[in-house]
Amino acid sequence: MPKMFRVYSGTDGKSHVAEVPFDLKPFKDVEGAYGQGTPMQGASSIAFRVSPPGYVLSWHCAPRRQYSISLSGSAEIEVGDGTVARVGPGDVILAEDLTGQGHVTRVVGDQPRFYAIIPLA
Repeated sequence: MPKMFRVYSGTDGKSHVAEVPFDLKPFKDVEGAYGQGTPMQGASSIAFRVSPPGYVLSWHCAPRRQYSISLSGSAEIEVGDGTVARVGPGDVILAEDLTGQGHVTRVVGDQPRFYAIIPLA
């Protein structure tokens, strides 16, 4: 099962990261699909991005509340307390660290990272 990480601003002015569970509940919708799923969330758009091996985006805050969903490749997210979360295909990051020190994003391994960015409404 993929993982979900929440990156958020703390009262100490640093970003923090926590693995959080998906809020999965049983569902069955009008076309007959069923299983477990999360509630619908409002989103304004989607963009697909590719970052090359060795890519580093130094300390930065998220530009808005958004999901980053890894489709292929691997990355590390480092936050102000030194914690590093490794994300791979299928993993989800909820970026909410809009203030403070921010976080570092690094593509690790020898493959590019292909991912989707979904700003939340």
